[in-house]
Amino acid sequence: MSVSHCELAPFLLVLTITIAHTRTRACSRGTVVSASIICYMLTSVVAGYSSGGYYMRREGKSWIKTMFLTATLFPTTIGVSAFVLNFGAKYYDAQSFIPFGTMVILVALWIFISVPLTVVGTIFGRHWNGAPDVPCRISLVPRHLPDKPWYMSPTVVACAGGLLPFASIFIEIYFLFTSFWHYKYYYVYGFLLMTYVILLLVTSCVTIVTAYFMLNTEDYRWQWMAFFSGASTAVYVYLYSIYYYYTRTQMSGFLQTSFYFGYVGMFCLGLGILCGTFRFVSSRLVSSRPDLTLLASFV
Repeated sequence: MSVSHCELAPFLLVLTITIAHTRTRACSRGTVVSASIICYMLTSVVAGYSSGGYYMRREGKSWIKTMFLTATLFPTTIGVSAFVLNFGAKYYDAQSFIPFGTMVILVALWIFISVPLTVVGTIFGRHWNGAPDVPCRISLVPRHLPDKPWYMSPTVVACAGGLLPFASIFIEIYFLFTSFWHYKYYYVYGFLLMTYVILLLVTSCVTIVTAYFMLNTEDYRWQWMAFFSGASTAVYVYLYSIYYYYTRTQMSGFLQTSFYFGYVGMFCLGLGILCGTFRFVSSRLVSSRPDLTLLASFV
């Protein structure tokens, strides 16, 4: 059985929270960020192994492009956003300015650790995890999708899929925002870990039911629907951040506004990818084990 990056990502976040919990009072405020960066760098080989193997199982031809996107798409998006925000902090001479030397170190870690590990993982994934695993022959001609009710349309399913996961973390998101934007220390990592586990359970159960409904309507696009229905959780979090900005903070001006929505946007991007990929992994169970829908319904 292959180990995919999607399946490992939830456990990496558990590891990050555990490190922050055990070293909260002994380390500085940047413990969580440092632990997240280290975990991401060291698991780049898993990302390359997963993407390379999955792409080859789907008989892809441009594996170099896939390897390049795996190594650069997410870190480049986060890095460019952080650089633009840091440039604004430097222009206004703010205390939140990240030193240039620190940014150079992060870029060097990405180039000399993350990228090579992704390349190695992709090469191993192509050769060891690239055998086709489809249970039957797949037609190359997309079939006509039958008509379905309006509440089963992709937009409605994607929007409704993130409601329950967002409701499960709503209270904890409030405390996280209060800790971060009111410059208070966050100590209740045990409760955060419990909330995260609840998020995974709710996400997996809703995903199984959602994917089953999509397959029941003979819609073969259940993979993308599973991803976007999970990623919609981050959309609700971002909408809540807008409400929080106008009702719970006293921020004003271009610098504070750009910092708030910029960093919240990066946080929501990571959360959306996490929930989307985990939902994709959970929904894969439906294609092979439809009986799990009964368990999800009871949960």
